Amino acid sequence: MGLGDRDYYRPSGFGGFSFFPPVIKNLLIINAVVYFFQMLIERVMFNGMPGWYFINRYFALNPLVGFDQLGHSFNFQIWQIFTYQFLHADFSHIFFNMLMLWMFGMEIENLWGSKKFLIFYLTAGVVGGLLQLFLAPIFGSGLAPTIGASGAVYGVMVAFALFFPDRYIFVYFLLPVKAKYLIAFTVIIEFMAVGEASIVAHLVHLGGAFSGLLFVLLDRKMNFNFDKFFKSNQSNVFRGFKDNPSRGFRKPFANNDDRIKDADFFDINTSNQNEVITQDMIDQILDKISQTGYQNLSEKEKRILFEASKKK
Repeated sequence: MGLGDRDYYRPSGFGGFSFFPPVIKNLLIINAVVYFFQMLIERVMFNGMPGWYFINRYFALNPLVGFDQLGHSFNFQIWQIFTYQFLHADFSHIFFNMLMLWMFGMEIENLWGSKKFLIFYLTAGVVGGLLQLFLAPIFGSGLAPTIGASGAVYGVMVAFALFFPDRYIFVYFLLPVKAKYLIAFTVIIEFMAVGEASIVAHLVHLGGAFSGLLFVLLDRKMNFNFDKFFKSNQSNVFRGFKDNPSRGFRKPFANNDDRIKDADFFDINTSNQNEVITQDMIDQILDKISQTGYQNLSEKEKRILFEASKKK
């Protein structure tokens, strides 16, 4: 089954796919809160340092070598490859990053599940940051702190183009362009712009795009299942939770809906045309997709969706 084929059945409305799945919703909130905090303390002094300088020095992605505008050596710290992803320079910077995250990431999180999407998103941002750290000095750029979620967002955009290549995107709400062409063109422009004198960290974008491509291609072969990984590790650490070893890890993303079961509620016989597929059965499966991704459905649940799609 090709990447494009996975778009064969997309539920509409609010029945299963959420317009604001949990990770994207929380990323939007966290980025907005951090941006508000940035604006709030921008001119507050910390031991003689203005707030904007304090944030850049300790939480933006600092170059490995060189000096900042106040003549101090850059202060690279390992945590900055994560924290820089949640900082933004101005309103237009955060607005367009979050808009792209929501537009392209919504269906990816619904398809994969929240845990896999979160790991994918952060990984794209980290890879983008690493490219900026090690390659920017080679191209004579990058001697300034880097901020923004653009690297992770580019990874999400590439994943969207791979899963939904023929989906139309309306540029400026007027011109329809297929996702595979628009996003490929955007990445090519970023590649051509590497080395130009600019405040845009093009290498971060390219690193995020490359990470997104590699992650999706490897996932097609290996089918990453982070739910099983978390369950296994929690079972080993918390022996007291033998009845529900995944409870602690699933809690942040769970809807706490007791109606959602683990695929043992219905056994459809595709050769028996008298079996009735109810909307409630479909809704339960769609809720499970929203939480854990399509790949975690059982064969019974996939057959139910397949039969339901033929009746559309």
